[in-house]
Amino acid sequence: MNNYKGRKVLILGGLGFIGSNLAIRLASLGAKITLVDSMLGQYGGNLANIETISDKVKINFSDIRDQHSLNYIVQDAEVIYSVAGQTSHIESMADPKTDLDINCTSQLSILEACRINNPDVTIIYASTRQLYGKPQYLPVDEKHPVVPVDVNGINKYAAEMYYTLYAKVYGIRCVSLRLTNTYGPRQHLRGNKQGFAGIFIRRAISGEPIQIFGDGEQLRDFNYIDDVVDAFLLATDNAALYGNAYNLGAKNNYSLLDFIQYLSKHCKFDTSIVPFPPDHEAIDIGDYYGSYDLFSSITGWQPKIELDKGLEKTIQYFKSRQHQYW
Repeated sequence: MNNYKGRKVLILGGLGFIGSNLAIRLASLGAKITLVDSMLGQYGGNLANIETISDKVKINFSDIRDQHSLNYIVQDAEVIYSVAGQTSHIESMADPKTDLDINCTSQLSILEACRINNPDVTIIYASTRQLYGKPQYLPVDEKHPVVPVDVNGINKYAAEMYYTLYAKVYGIRCVSLRLTNTYGPRQHLRGNKQGFAGIFIRRAISGEPIQIFGDGEQLRDFNYIDDVVDAFLLATDNAALYGNAYNLGAKNNYSLLDFIQYLSKHCKFDTSIVPFPPDHEAIDIGDYYGSYDLFSSITGWQPKIELDKGLEKTIQYFKSRQHQYW
């Protein structure tokens, strides 16, 4: 792993799920970390996420939609992890303007702030597999057509294009990672708009019934958060990656019913299969699992934690912390 001792790292969305797990790993490597977070409740910022490193990080309570703050915040950073975002696909359709502001316009603002104030910085951007839309073939690789089925996918793809453009035109070292279903400790579990994995995990731990839309046979790939953190760190100083976007993914894929079965090993709850609500059905992508071969061939990254073990670790973390997360 790269040498982070004394390195100045800025994590946008640092009190959220991915940001806080990055911060914890980077703190163990000796980095000088500043976390930026708006602490808007619907986006997952939570001080409980960094309770183990609260004395090792600086926190800037700011919104990435504030250009004036960004101009100042980015100045001294050597590395920026841009993981702040609006992740709900349903919410992106209900409130497309806010999704545009957070997932697209703000990313352009970050790049402009860096171009003007810190062009030597390295930026790793958290994108999404959702931009591919409904798969035309499986596994989905980076050559697959980009046909988003929701506003979130459009805005995340537009942001990716800005990162690619600024890398090629201005020489800013940028990499976009297309995340799939990421799960694990510190995940945002409050509410019902953040994706099925978090909803299922919360309901299982609470002993509440779980509804599966469709027939439950939909296939997905899952990445445990520690594997995703590995990917971000491996992407940081690899010049062969700059200016492009890469899939993450898993060695195996699982149906929603498989996911439920693994949860049932650790929690007691009832399950029912119900028809898709119209708003969900309109943006459902069917089966999805991706190929991470390209990213792996350049970095050597391999996901290590299989779904069964990852869910066990996740449930173990949240069972004693329910009051902090929902």
